[in-house]
Amino acid sequence: MQPRRLDIVDAVEAVGLAGAGAEVFNAGGAELAVGPGGAVIIAEAVDDLAASGVWSSETFRLLGLPGAIAERWLGPEAQLIHLFVRVEQGVLYLGEGHHAVSNWTDDVLKDYELRIDHPLSVEVLDRVRPPSTPSALPGLKWLEHVNGDRATALRLFVEGWHPAPAPSAEPVAPSGPVPAALTEFYRLAEGRPQVLGVQNFICSAAELRTDGEGLLLFGHENQGGFEWFLDPSEDDPIVWTAEDPSERHAERERLSGFLIQFSLFEAVMSAPYKAWSRRVPEPIADELTRGLRRVPLKTWMWPLWQTSFYVAPGLVVAEDRNEDEECYVWVGAVHRSLLRPLTDFGIQWQYFEG
Repeated sequence: MQPRRLDIVDAVEAVGLAGAGAEVFNAGGAELAVGPGGAVIIAEAVDDLAASGVWSSETFRLLGLPGAIAERWLGPEAQLIHLFVRVEQGVLYLGEGHHAVSNWTDDVLKDYELRIDHPLSVEVLDRVRPPSTPSALPGLKWLEHVNGDRATALRLFVEGWHPAPAPSAEPVAPSGPVPAALTEFYRLAEGRPQVLGVQNFICSAAELRTDGEGLLLFGHENQGGFEWFLDPSEDDPIVWTAEDPSERHAERERLSGFLIQFSLFEAVMSAPYKAWSRRVPEPIADELTRGLRRVPLKTWMWPLWQTSFYVAPGLVVAEDRNEDEECYVWVGAVHRSLLRPLTDFGIQWQYFEG
């Protein structure tokens, strides 16, 4: 008999839902039984980037899942999937899960995300994904150098936000002259590939090329919507954003400031924990950022958007304003607990991992 949502049952009874002769696997620390009756996933009550389990009120993430199993859960004939989490008295039934997103690299499944049919309340979340407090957070010492020594500001931010670099192959040097700020940026990216971008990208040194006017194409949007150019002969050149070859817009900050802004935005995009809003009235956005420190740079991605950055230890907020007195808010955090206070602002979140 299938349990009701939020019932606590015995683990053996839960596995029985998969049917007779079910195969049993381990997927990122979760027990996975797959049989003729469907699939049963029993995860531990943990909040660990390296473990399978409840990720947010609406998602359940599986790591280390065999690709052949994942394929059974795709398409109209997908198996029924039952989600459970271990608690003191047994296993708590969260309901059914359905495929949301699966990430593959070179035909190898990296992670598999299931949508929980009924979003979990905060009380249930705290039970199946126990909250914790961070032991240490990246600081804001870098912020003191933004309007004095931007190379130091960039270095301190990147080294504080991203893990220590992994060993890497001998770096590839640019084939021609580039501004010192870009050379330093490549040095910081050694062993830290995410520094070059996960949403938008700074070209690798090997990919740099000049256009017919001698401008260096050094970055681009992930789907080719625009490109970034600069004059390689200048020490701190203007950055040009081009949506098409016939129209370029000068960024409000030169390269030294632009690279800080790029790094802040990509920190949001690559953060382990994220919150992305729908349209937010400006007064609510003002309330959210009131307790944060605004990065003292002109707005970024001018004139396509007008993005300002606000920070706290371990937290970066990118705020895009428009002429409609509304804005979008993107938040990246190194620890999940930093997102919890965002639930107090009445914002309709498109994506929330707090």
